[in-house]
Parts: sequence; structure tokens; C-alpha cells
Amino acid sequence: MTDQTHAGIIPSPSGPAAAQKRVWFDRKELDLILRTYGRLVAEGECRDYAIGAHGDHALFHMFRRASEAPTYVVEKRPELARKQGAFSVSNGTGQILKRGQELAPVLRVLDKKRFNVVD
Repeated sequence: MTDQTHAGIIPSPSGPAAAQKRVWFDRKELDLILRTYGRLVAEGECRDYAIGAHGDHALFHMFRRASEAPTYVVEKRPELARKQGAFSVSNGTGQILKRGQELAPVLRVLDKKRFNVVD
């Protein structure tokens, strides 16, 4: 045993087996997300982002400021693909804004031109 196991620290698995257990965004999905993020940066809505890959889901957080809670969260949960849809977008409070089977229509909820001010 190593010193880490004696201290109560369990080393995290590494290598190909650990990488297979995580859910990731593929290249096409990440491209769609980064295009949307880039547009939000140009509009001054976001300034920072973070990506997380977990055992059952992947997350893309968009922040207005790095020190704050995320403004929007794009989530991929493959186990929900047949039920509610694998992709969802939620706001900073956790309210789901849109959910669906495909990522592009789900990301359209972040389009500013969809929201109009009514006098």
C-alpha cells in the first residue's frame, strides 16, 4: 500500500478504463456550444466558461463573471435520451429552459432575437 491509502485518500482511477466511464461532449456538440458561447461573449452576456465530465453526464457552464454562479448550463445526460432528451439548457437558478433530443434546437433558447420587448 502507498502512503496515500494509509492517509485515507483513495487514488482516482486513470487510464483507458476511467476515460470510458465518463460522458463527454463530442466534437460536433462542442462546436455548437462554443459557437453559441462565442455569440454570448460578443453580446457581453458571458465572459468565462467551464467544462465538466462526470460518470453519467457532461456539463458546460457559461459565466457572466468567473467569481459568480453560472448564467447558463448546457447538460448532456445520455440516459435521458429516450425519455426527456439527452440535452438541456438551464439558467443560473437551475430552472430548465429547454430540453430535447438534439443539441442545436435546445441551444436556440439562448438566441436573444427570440425575446422581444412588448410595449
